[in-house]
Amino acid sequence: MQTVKHWFSDSLIAQGLVVLVLGLGVGALVRRDEDPGVWMVQGLFYTVVVVGFLAVQRRRTSRATGAGPHAIAGLNRKIRHREVPRDPEERALMLRLVDDQLGKIERGGRWLPYWLGFMGLVAAGLLALGAVNGSVVFPLVFAVGVVAFCLWILWMRRRALELLHHMRSALRERG
Repeated sequence: MQTVKHWFSDSLIAQGLVVLVLGLGVGALVRRDEDPGVWMVQGLFYTVVVVGFLAVQRRRTSRATGAGPHAIAGLNRKIRHREVPRDPEERALMLRLVDDQLGKIERGGRWLPYWLGFMGLVAAGLLALGAVNGSVVFPLVFAVGVVAFCLWILWMRRRALELLHHMRSALRERG
């Protein structure tokens, strides 16, 4: 039987439910004075956009590797757990997946300093506007959140690169 964790990583419906609940929660926190129907419409809109984006990404990865979305989710799970498959066909599929993901990360890495700089500039600008207006609490919390988010992005990128390079070398030395 598939666990809940695997269901959330494999199923677009599960991921859509998470986005819907988060969208409704944020809508309820931020817009308390609006009608709950507005929260639902906005939550559904965000869910459709995110699930559509995820479906397009899965289709592109499936096309690039030649495997179905469920096979790719299973291979990604094996990559996270550093499990090298024994089946030669599955190994070739995993190598194509690893090469595709490494290519995406390396292409995105060219723009990473610019995005991080832009996020820092927005945080600094909001902090400066808050200092001018006398309200520093929200801008300071936002700036700390932006710094934490940027550090999380860098940590996740480094971890993904480490896992993918390890899997590529393991697949090539045993293949």
